[in-house]
Parts: sequence; C-alpha cells; structure tokens
Amino acid sequence: MKKKSIIANWKLNGNKHSIISFLSQLNRHLTVKEYNVLDISIAFPIVYLDMAHQIISDFDFKISLCAQNVNYNTVGAFTGEISVYMLKDIGVKHVIIGHSETRKNHKETEKNILKKFIEIKKSNLIPILCIGETLKQKESGKTELIIKKQLSTILNSLGNESFDNTIIAYEPIWSIGTGKNASTSEIKKINNFIRNHITSFNESNIIDFLIFYGGSVNEKNVEYLSKKKYIDGLLIGSSSLNSDEFINIIKIITNN
Repeated sequence: MKKKSIIANWKLNGNKHSIISFLSQLNRHLTVKEYNVLDISIAFPIVYLDMAHQIISDFDFKISLCAQNVNYNTVGAFTGEISVYMLKDIGVKHVIIGHSETRKNHKETEKNILKKFIEIKKSNLIPILCIGETLKQKESGKTELIIKKQLSTILNSLGNESFDNTIIAYEPIWSIGTGKNASTSEIKKINNFIRNHITSFNESNIIDFLIFYGGSVNEKNVEYLSKKKYIDGLLIGSSSLNSDEFINIIKIITNN
C-alpha cells in the first residue's frame, strides 16, 4: 500500500522561536504510527532549514525537509542565491519549483523552471513542480491548455522518463489562500489529464510519479481530499503554520 504524503509550505512565515516550538509540538504529539502511514515534509524558509535538520534528526519518527525554491546555477557569482548542493548539504529532500507566487513575483519562465528541474534531478533530490490555472483561465475553459503548456517544456526537452520520482502539485491559482477548493470531480479530471498527458508523451517506461493537490487545504476538507485515490498527497499552506491545526490534519489523514 502506497503511503500518503503531505508537504507543508510555510512561505515567508516563522522565526527561530516559532519553528523550534512547532517542531517540539510535533515531536510530542506524533508517533511512529503516523510515520508508518504518512510521509511528512516541511518547507520552512531556507534560512531555518539547517536548524530544523538538526532538530528532527533526534526524532523517533522521520520528517523530511523541503526547500521553497532553488537557483539553477550551482556555483559562482550569483549573489543571494541557493544551489541544489547547498540544500543537499543540509538534509533537504524536496524542492518546490514553479509555484504560482514565484512565477508571478519573480517573472519566472518555463525555461528557468526547466533548468531548475534538471539540476534538482542531477542532485538526486525530488522536485515538486507546481502547476495550475487562474480564475480567468478556468472560466475560459483553458485549464487543460495551461497545464499542458506548463508541462511541455520539460517533456519536450527531457521526455516523460524525467518525471520518474517527481511530484507534480496541481494548485489552482484561484484556490490558493482563498478558502475555495476545486471540487473533487474537477481534481479527478485534471489529475487524470496530467497523468495521461505525461505517460502518453513518448514510449519510455516511467517507474513512478505522484500528483498532489494544493489550494486552501485545511482541517475541514482534508478528510475527504485525503480519501481520494487519485490524490497522492497534499500541499498545505497556511493551515500548516499552527502546530495544533497541522497535528490535527495529520491525525485526520492517518485515521482515515
């Protein structure tokens, strides 16, 4: 039986004290039982990942660390940037790329996302490729067209075998932070489209890739979302910031 998965994206939130307290609460209330059922990864701000790595190394159960972004350069005169090798050096397992906020705020292109994807794969880390449509695109019936475009640069350059050991996070932009979710029928339709588009792209044999859902995931909707077989995992934003709520989300998923 495949384990369920969640990834908590803290974005630009938290400080040293709040992260230490948060991890302390997780260590106090989670057990090996939850770990046996659920893969948990947390994307704290990059400056706190090394500290978090030191703390969780003493836990009885395993929590993975995730980076919220990375630069595609690995060394050199790139002020303020972080490389895949730096992330790997401090115990990071997953790296988020292509998040809608990064695409918008950093004017990130599909070509830059491809370069990041290549470097993450080279370093044997796991990319979390975020894709999704705006409300205007959804209402215009362009969701599948947009998703196909967001996947095409990697597929055309590397083939579908490159998606082995990769997480694709479908996060409709209109849902992020709004409290609105895509319906389960919409998620199923899009996830099936993603899987079919990737697997049918060429004749290579893909061993495995996962499709997550993200966008206003919380205590109220996590039970029915986590029960859906076509959702391999969940990307959780603001609901992961509070330890009580996050622990409750974990308990709900593992008791399903």
